[in-house]
Amino acid sequence: MMKKFACLILFALLLNGCDDGDITVETIDFTKIESTSCTKTNELIYKLKSQEALLLQMPVETLKNNPTDVGKPALFSINNTNFRLFYRSYDGAVSKSNICDLIPPTTPKIINEWHAISGTIEIVTTAQTTLNETTQATTISGYTHNIVITNLTYSIEGMNVTNPEIVFGDFKTTIDDDDKLNLTFIIAPALCPDKKQLHVYNQNSAMTIDNIDQTLIQNVVTPVNQPRTAVLGATNNKLLYNVYKEGVLNEDYFCKSPAPTSPALKETWTAVNGVDGVSGIIEVTTTTEGNNFVHTIRLRNTFLTKENNKFNLGTSYLLGVLKTPN
Repeated sequence: MMKKFACLILFALLLNGCDDGDITVETIDFTKIESTSCTKTNELIYKLKSQEALLLQMPVETLKNNPTDVGKPALFSINNTNFRLFYRSYDGAVSKSNICDLIPPTTPKIINEWHAISGTIEIVTTAQTTLNETTQATTISGYTHNIVITNLTYSIEGMNVTNPEIVFGDFKTTIDDDDKLNLTFIIAPALCPDKKQLHVYNQNSAMTIDNIDQTLIQNVVTPVNQPRTAVLGATNNKLLYNVYKEGVLNEDYFCKSPAPTSPALKETWTAVNGVDGVSGIIEVTTTTEGNNFVHTIRLRNTFLTKENNKFNLGTSYLLGVLKTPN
């Protein structure tokens, strides 16, 4: 095996030569190997061949659940402290236990280890979505992080060995159960006393429409197939979906200014401004039931965004049914 690597380095020398004492090599190729991690925190991501390993260590939360801007990857510098890259070769078959176990097996033995002393980690993150064919709603199910390392320099037995680019490849993450959005509301919508906010909530999240068009909720039956409509906006008919960290929501939380500090806010999704007749449309159909008027409230083709994340509630999302006395 040692002879193999000596030949590789010699071959690289013949092909690429030296530049100021640095040797340029292009012998590490894990492009077709699937990457995985030791823990959910993704501090150590690795790829394994039969007798080789490529390991990338990064701080917790380096991989964000947020797509990067087009053409602007997230950049991190290898510093051999919190951002580290290793290449290892073994004298036998290597497995996850050799990488992840607190006390790794004694075999196979590491016969070569190259550690990166410099380089740039480039990460392009995209959201993976699933489509409900019936409702056309989309759900963010996870993220793909494409990792490329450029201008890489290894230290090999006192020599600096450079590699212009290593394609580490895709690393996929899923959304933890605690971070999945709960868009099911069992409790009926309610209007604040000033009728400026409509809200609906479950145990840990709420959807609100602020400065709602008051002509939408009228104690007048709508003609068949002629609902009242209005488009979502940045000020009027402003739709927010808020998720809370802890505690339990109840009706007392709403209709207060300023908003209560408990439960604490975790994240906010904002609806994209609507386009009349196309998207982001509030639709209200009013009927009667005994002494009450029944207002069925739907959102048509409504998109919610947070940073660079975006998903669609679907062609006809039922926000809820509001009852008002006659």
